[in-house]
Amino acid sequence: MSGDHDHAGHQHGVSADADRRLLWASMALLATFMVGEVAVALASGSLALLSDAAHMLSDVGAIAAALWAMRLAARPASVVWTYGFKRAEILTAAINGITLLVVAGMLAVEAVRRLVDPPEVAGGPVLVVALAGCAVNVLAVWLLARANRSSLNVEGAYQHILTDLYGFIGTAVAGLVILWTGWTPADTIATLVVVGLMLHAAWGLLKQSGRVLLEGAPEHVDLDAVRSCLLEVEHIVEVHDLHAWTITSDLPALTAHLVVEDGCFRDGHAGELLEEVQSRLQQRFDVEHSTFQIEPRHHAATEHGMH
Repeated sequence: MSGDHDHAGHQHGVSADADRRLLWASMALLATFMVGEVAVALASGSLALLSDAAHMLSDVGAIAAALWAMRLAARPASVVWTYGFKRAEILTAAINGITLLVVAGMLAVEAVRRLVDPPEVAGGPVLVVALAGCAVNVLAVWLLARANRSSLNVEGAYQHILTDLYGFIGTAVAGLVILWTGWTPADTIATLVVVGLMLHAAWGLLKQSGRVLLEGAPEHVDLDAVRSCLLEVEHIVEVHDLHAWTITSDLPALTAHLVVEDGCFRDGHAGELLEEVQSRLQQRFDVEHSTFQIEPRHHAATEHGMH
């Protein structure tokens, strides 16, 4: 006997009720500023500004990916795509993380080259654009903070913009140092700080998306604790083939085989057991998508590769 907990109307996954208008506004704001920043960076010779612009490009990409994933996730499931396209957000998060790594690597190489042979950098334009970038990123962070951040993409975009804000602060400090002391390597040092922040953000995205794509257990679901919880239920004598994974953000799933006393099949108690274990999982581990196979003791002899 198996049971799949159905909870129609309860929305999980790719931030279905996130405010798309806020995402579009943030993306338009960042894209417009990014174009102007690239122009000033090329005119002033500032690598720090160019690195900030590259990071901002990844922010725009993260928001665009979130919007695209939301649209895909809204498509209904089919006989082939039985979960629909809910994992689109995980794929875009992984791609976004990889892109961050590539951009960070390119900037790091250029930064090292500039440390060896520092170019002239105009501190004034760097400072002005960096301060403007701080203001723009504060507004973008405020907008995304109001959206539903249960989606890995939306949260990833939020963290990217927050990291970009820190980068602009570092660039502003570099601009001040250049104005006061004329020490142009400060621009390159600020670039390396931004590279470090980009690597940190990339690692976070790849770690989270990789855990989902490789079907690791959700962070909040301890399988040993789940097993103990199930064995606390009266009449359940063994739990095996216990698996937990994440379909997409905020959508964990779990399956298991439950060996119960033979009397449960004679008195019809098996159905009540199913309701009880699913209720316990929902309350203790916030797992609502669960499927159980309830079987008698002798059935284990017919199964191979149990764990």
